[in-house]
Amino acid sequence: MENTQSIISRKPHLLRDKTFQFAVRIVRLYKYLSKDKKEFVLSKQVLRSGTNPGAMVREALNAESNLDFVHKLGIAQKETGETQYWLELLFTSNYLTESEFRSLFQDSEEIMKLTRSTILTKKKNMAIKVTLLIIAVVATANFIL
Repeated sequence: MENTQSIISRKPHLLRDKTFQFAVRIVRLYKYLSKDKKEFVLSKQVLRSGTNPGAMVREALNAESNLDFVHKLGIAQKETGETQYWLELLFTSNYLTESEFRSLFQDSEEIMKLTRSTILTKKKNMAIKVTLLIIAVVATANFIL
């Protein structure tokens, strides 16, 4: 079977790729929890929230506007936080070993930091554009007067 990376040949994008790889790990976790541990409720929750950030990042990359981009990434950030909750609960309930938990949680923390940074950078760039637009409007108004 052909490697997924060779099938989906595309330009690298750190946040998109990390959220996708995290989603793959979450799907594998779900399979493990449901098959080996016979846990069906928490595993569904972590499956839903843990795969959503990747979907939201994909939607953000195809956003209709800068505000839509920020909104979609905001949802990704919230879903990552929710996933962290379910991972903590699974660990505390002894469904995950400490090493399994730490590995998954570390990945989620990296995604959280990348998402926050991307949101803040986009908002900063949007604010700069608005400021420049206001300056241009004021300058034009002063020129006309």
